[in-house]
Amino acid sequence: MTTDSLRSGPGANGRTSGDRARLPVREHLPACGPAAASGVPVLDVVVPVYNEEKDLRPCVLRLHDHLSRTFPYAFRITVADNASTDSTPAVAAALAAELRGVRYVRLEEKGRGRALRTVWSESDAPVLAYMDVDLSTDLNALLPLVAPLISGHSDLAIGSRLARSARVVRGSKREFISRAYNLILRSSLAAGFSDAQCGFKAVRSEVAERLLPMVEDSGWFFDTELLVLAERAGLRIHEVPVDWIDDPDSTVHIVRTATEDLKGVWRVGRALAVGALPLDRLARPFGDDPRDRALTGVERGLARQLVGFCVVGVLSTLFYLALYSLFRLGVGPQLANGGALLVSAVANTAANRRLTFGVRGRDGAVRHQAQGLVVFAIGLALTSGSLAALGAATGSPSHSTELAVLITANLAATVLRFLLLRAWVFPARACPEPELEPEPEPDSEDVR
Repeated sequence: MTTDSLRSGPGANGRTSGDRARLPVREHLPACGPAAASGVPVLDVVVPVYNEEKDLRPCVLRLHDHLSRTFPYAFRITVADNASTDSTPAVAAALAAELRGVRYVRLEEKGRGRALRTVWSESDAPVLAYMDVDLSTDLNALLPLVAPLISGHSDLAIGSRLARSARVVRGSKREFISRAYNLILRSSLAAGFSDAQCGFKAVRSEVAERLLPMVEDSGWFFDTELLVLAERAGLRIHEVPVDWIDDPDSTVHIVRTATEDLKGVWRVGRALAVGALPLDRLARPFGDDPRDRALTGVERGLARQLVGFCVVGVLSTLFYLALYSLFRLGVGPQLANGGALLVSAVANTAANRRLTFGVRGRDGAVRHQAQGLVVFAIGLALTSGSLAALGAATGSPSHSTELAVLITANLAATVLRFLLLRAWVFPARACPEPELEPEPEPDSEDVR
């Protein structure tokens, strides 16, 4: 298989560099059309292998038979050899010569992520998938995996062994490691998907074209990084509960793989925290989802910002009250209130900057904090005035009464704080409307 034969990949679809600002609208892939007539498959299933001379042939024969009998679209199976040193290349070449729709690609470097990146980047199929050579996942889940991508409903799809209706047979050690790893992803990277490591995934080619250059890992962490970036960019990930039986002869080195995965979690988390990833390149056009379409009289993004502001506000209030109670042990109410407000205001501005108003990176961070301190001063005036009024009215109020007054004063300042943050600190940036190309004037011969 030559490199030139793989050039008609996702990049060769007629899009120009000016179109790279956003992904196209998802569309249902036609069962019949020019691509099908020219022999281009709808689905390209990659099977990455390394020294799998024993299992490769039965795996490909079983997969090819299943797709031939059950898959209603044209398909291709690509065996991606990760620099095998046994007879795997000969087995793969024989399968490619024997079976229609099977091809063999040789890579001179190891790494499952490297194999997937290479084949997916050069494939001409609109839906790209992969599965492990041991076929631990029941193949009946393959069509449900790729159907949402074919229909245009989703951007990526993954098999999940941790979904409630999944049926899994494996040892307690691997079960514990899998669940612990996904718990780490949820707690550190706020991952919403349930199973990052299942070797059964698919992606639409236009998504892969934008997403793959952002993924740095070339090994086992490749899957996780791909999913985290896609989810953070707002792409839709479909999950399929699978039936899965552990392969007792798996050659995966658990300790080394776990170490590399944890390094990857740290690297991706750090990049996301500083806004170093251009996730806006993965944005779908507005209106791709019917729920995104604007309602008359409702400003776009307001509802999401209100929810984010409320969540941050509740957490900031709890943080503030805890600090006030702590400071109150050593100083008077005014100093305790001022110190608690100052510390919580800095945290509140940083949280609202990223979570509520979606501002990432370090640009303008100092200015935003300075403006946030002005908003803090307004809150300080309201709460300090309330405490002063309480002291003048009662003389020596109880701690619970002080907290009640402070809560009321903070609630009164919340609306003003949101309006100031939205209109002054983090004003919405105007999004220029896309320029529409003028329609060509019809030739005189075409006018009837």
